[in-house]
Amino acid sequence: MLRSLYSAATGMEAQQLNVDAISNNIANVNTTGYKRSRVDFQDLLYQILKEPGSASSTDTTVPTGIQVGLGVRPAGVGKNFSQGDFQQTGNELDMAIEGKGFFQVSYLGNTAYTRASSWKLNQNGQIVTSDGFLLDPPITIPSDTVRTSIGADGTVSVRQGSNTVENVVGNIVVASFPNPAGLIAVGRNFYRESDASGAVITGTPGQDGLGTIAQGYVESSNVSVVEEMVNMIVAQRAYEANSKAITTSDEMLQAANNLKR
Repeated sequence: MLRSLYSAATGMEAQQLNVDAISNNIANVNTTGYKRSRVDFQDLLYQILKEPGSASSTDTTVPTGIQVGLGVRPAGVGKNFSQGDFQQTGNELDMAIEGKGFFQVSYLGNTAYTRASSWKLNQNGQIVTSDGFLLDPPITIPSDTVRTSIGADGTVSVRQGSNTVENVVGNIVVASFPNPAGLIAVGRNFYRESDASGAVITGTPGQDGLGTIAQGYVESSNVSVVEEMVNMIVAQRAYEANSKAITTSDEMLQAANNLKR
């Protein structure tokens, strides 16, 4: 059986996964804090018909040999954590991280991490995500607050009632990882720590290389629609080329079968 049938089949499967990742990027082009995904590929095993360097005579060796590849496979789907554009909202609770880092969130008994920057208050005055999960460590805004200020270092201050003096009610902690691409995406704009990401490192915004807090802004996704559309066209053409290779291999087998006629 022709190797090309199986090699082209792996190529079609690989490009299908590529299109899946591209489609997810496009679907989340307006998702706050979303980070685009990219599929990495690697070639499969090689069938060595003639090893490079093998002797071709008593005095000469084969310079290149014959090595036939057996296809491709996805090696991984990585996240690109480059910063997205900032959009000014004027909402006092909207806050984006300018630079490296993640917000911490209490999520189903564990700690999750997010770049999403749109925050709300729950019925107890605590800062929460759009799904109601608490910012970690929790910060409560008093009910008589007339103004909330969030400093670049994460200090949260409020002015209550007719008071002219602002009181500090909490401090935002920013988390980082040695390898953010190793985080596990769990949906809802959340990521979870893994062995590949390394242990979480927390600190004050603006210190030890961590990003600062920008109040009144949200971070857009870092997806470029034009780039994704180009990638989709390339993936589609690669898929078509692999399908053509299967068709060609089938025609070659048909010709071989017809030799006896």
